[in-house]
Amino acid sequence: MNRIKYSLLMLTLAFATSVMGQQKPALSWKDVSKWNFIRSNTYSLSPNGQWLSWAKGPTEGDLQTVIRKVSDTLNFSYPIGASASSVVYSKDAKYAAFKVSAKEAEVKAAKKTMKPLYDQLVLLSLPGNQKTTFEKVKTFGFSADNPEWMAIHFMPAENASKEKDAAKGTDLLLYQLNTKKNFNLGNVSEYSFNKAGTLLAYIIDANGQNGNGIFIRDMKTGLITALENDKANYKSINWNENGDAFALLKSNKNEKYKEDIFTVIGFNKIAGELSNKVSFSGLSSKDFPKNMGISGNGIPYWSEDQSSIFFGVINQEKKADSTGKDKSAHTGVKSNTSGKAIDSDKNKADSTVKTKPEGKAPAKADIEKPDMIIWNWQDKRLQSAQQTQESRDKNYSFLSVYRVSDQKISQLADSTLKTVIIGPKNLYAIGYDDSNYELMGNLDGQGYTDVYVIDLKTGNKKRVFEKFYTEGRGLWSMAPNGKWASFSKDGAFYSINLESGTQFNLTQNIKASFVDELDDHNVLKPSTSNFGWSADSKYVLVKDNYDLWRISADGKTAVSLTDDWKSKKQTLLGKALYYPKEKGTDLSKDQYFLIFNNQNKNSGIGILEAGKTSIKPLFVDGHIYGGLSKAVDGNVFIYTKQDNEKSPEVYATNSANLANAKQITKNTPDQDKYAWSPSVKLINYVSANGDTLQATLYLPANYQEGKSYPTITYIYERLTDQMNTYAMPAFPGGGFNRAMYTSNGYAVLMPDIKYKLNDPGMSAVACVVPAVKAAIATGIVDEKNVAIHGHSWGGYQTSFLITQTNIFKAAAAGAPLTNMISMYSLIYWNSGGTNQAIFEASQGRLTPGYWDNWDAFTRNSPIYHIKKVQTPLLLLHNDKDGAVDYTQGIEYYNGLRRLNKPVVMITYRGENHGIAKLPNRKDYAVRMMEYFDYMLKGKSAPDWWAKGINRSDMEKHLESRAFERREEQ
Repeated sequence: MNRIKYSLLMLTLAFATSVMGQQKPALSWKDVSKWNFIRSNTYSLSPNGQWLSWAKGPTEGDLQTVIRKVSDTLNFSYPIGASASSVVYSKDAKYAAFKVSAKEAEVKAAKKTMKPLYDQLVLLSLPGNQKTTFEKVKTFGFSADNPEWMAIHFMPAENASKEKDAAKGTDLLLYQLNTKKNFNLGNVSEYSFNKAGTLLAYIIDANGQNGNGIFIRDMKTGLITALENDKANYKSINWNENGDAFALLKSNKNEKYKEDIFTVIGFNKIAGELSNKVSFSGLSSKDFPKNMGISGNGIPYWSEDQSSIFFGVINQEKKADSTGKDKSAHTGVKSNTSGKAIDSDKNKADSTVKTKPEGKAPAKADIEKPDMIIWNWQDKRLQSAQQTQESRDKNYSFLSVYRVSDQKISQLADSTLKTVIIGPKNLYAIGYDDSNYELMGNLDGQGYTDVYVIDLKTGNKKRVFEKFYTEGRGLWSMAPNGKWASFSKDGAFYSINLESGTQFNLTQNIKASFVDELDDHNVLKPSTSNFGWSADSKYVLVKDNYDLWRISADGKTAVSLTDDWKSKKQTLLGKALYYPKEKGTDLSKDQYFLIFNNQNKNSGIGILEAGKTSIKPLFVDGHIYGGLSKAVDGNVFIYTKQDNEKSPEVYATNSANLANAKQITKNTPDQDKYAWSPSVKLINYVSANGDTLQATLYLPANYQEGKSYPTITYIYERLTDQMNTYAMPAFPGGGFNRAMYTSNGYAVLMPDIKYKLNDPGMSAVACVVPAVKAAIATGIVDEKNVAIHGHSWGGYQTSFLITQTNIFKAAAAGAPLTNMISMYSLIYWNSGGTNQAIFEASQGRLTPGYWDNWDAFTRNSPIYHIKKVQTPLLLLHNDKDGAVDYTQGIEYYNGLRRLNKPVVMITYRGENHGIAKLPNRKDYAVRMMEYFDYMLKGKSAPDWWAKGINRSDMEKHLESRAFERREEQ
């Protein structure tokens, strides 16, 4: 009997050893560098739906473009260098084209030698796979709906002048796809096909402006017509949607003005030399706004009925002469035909040398001026904001319109009514004037505006709302017919007839709340989602917290398109499919929507079949779906699907109900080689404030039931909605990568946080600590080895939580706010504004200023509870952080250091709020894991933590670590 027991024991041990031997290795950071994955922004479906393409490759290294037949397994791969690019297809899908950039090794070498690098263009015939390559390509494009041509624009020569006024034209090759014949156009600076692809408009910009002008080529006959020639520069060709008219800008120098004088040119009724031309400039139009000129930054465009041209105007500054007076006001001087000043009494040269009279004031150039900034309490924007936004302000274009029939110009936007949105059909525009509320809005974050309706036929403006509350709202939504608009106000949705001004309360008879129940910012009645108008302009589509409603424009009828989804805790996130050129939601077509269940975090896609009034879920499960699109000219649908264990893959089907979809891509092919998180659990718990909340707990690789694991608690705000997202191995800007940690044996906990106004830090404590305890209760989390990490707002909460609880063995805080009193009035340098508005109406959730709310500000500031910190802290704060001032990290670090508490702060010089440079991202990711491995797994302490690195030894330290990583790779 003992022998039998012994044999069974040996078999068990042998089996256990075999299992252990089969365990897959954990990801290492060197594996992340080599991690092969699809770049999600490069998917491209051919117009007929037969071909799908994407770019793939390692995190570091060169990439490939893959073009695959959707209906079978036929595919082709091509190297494309270090930069990802998408494939462009011809309208008939017989050809595909894409750029090839320099290889990564060439890019690194070029940085040292300053050698210019150029892109190639690869043109493929499908499915024959015949390849043609073009060198030094700047841009390219197929001839729109005409599949016969490709235009290829080449880079300038290396020795071409880089001066501002140098000619910008280079060769443009017109390549006939079927015959392979080439037609070269020289000195082209810009080109554009019309929608039909039958006409090519292009601009010549040659040396000395010789032959400059706007030209048009008939792509059927090859006939080229010069629509206009001048000693001038042209730019910004803009065809209308139908492709039968276009507008552009022309610029000339004028010695009276500091900047070029622009002219708007429009062409319609295009028929070669007989084309109709409209031309106007600020100097030639008598009703042009005073001291204004046409902006070179805006792009002009025709109205839909071609009765008007829209364009931007800008302040046109005149030059001053040596006396400081305006040249145009200089008496006795006039201009000749060449634009040069001549003496009105005699036209002769004066050779007398003139000297500065004694006692005369020095010239402007000789005056020493102070270098200073004056900050005045009445400034609507801080001086820092004005400085940060100086270029934007200087180049701001005020929308204007030129009516062709009466040759009149109306300036629609101005210095107060800056934002003007042109409606469909160009009948009306909506204008927003926040000038009276800008100062207070920048102080307390509560946004207001005066709303105007502008009649585009007359230019008349009518104010329809004074002090309209905008915070927590979207802009007005205009109907496709251009005669109606909808908006949210005081917790309800309204429509307005723009012709009569009559308003209708759309939601007053619906027994549901249209105030977003999950928005806990200091905002008055934040609205739920406005899905816009139906294509026929008869209905408004708005959502309460769960159901989508189809409401008639006058509010008399309302139909729920979802069948009481509140009881299921199910809702719509938005439209899943947008048809090309769709204006409004066309209810005569099948419409698709993204579905999400707030309770179990399942998601899916639903369909509102043409003419029906009920959205039917097609599938709702434990995945994340997205990217639904339909081939323009084919009955092929594609969408992406992902979850915690499987990376995003593309699926394709010919069925309108998305049935029988097959997987087309193979993303992350190396994942099966490594240990991976097997699952994720959703935990329900109750916060200390009595709110029922949820947290997601991602299981570690090789998880064994009954065993507890070291755990990283990652926090921000509400995170559980992303429960089923895949974590792509990467070097993130904040250092933490979920996939890397779960692969290396950590569990990862991500709880939701619900906030109470004036208690952001205490709210985090009330939510996070119970979430950790609930996770410990599952048996999965090792209560003795739990850490916490967050970046930015998550960094603030991390730095605060360790002042209130000792539940965490270690903490890492990235770019944290630490003193809410000093932070409140500091500058958000990325925008130049103050943090006050962010505190009072946005993420800070503290209002009003600390002088009236001292207890709340101190109660929620880590720095005021610093003596209670017992948790070791890894702190990241970069010296050029433009979101959370560097002094916040310094203050916390020095306070902890003074109290002799374990803290290390890492600063990457020149980096902003998140780490951008790859060497820095890699370095911090490695250090963070070294730190957590030491604290939670008992590994050896890294030297930079255990004893620090003297500045004199820093270079050697960095070199050694870089060498170690090179050896690993």
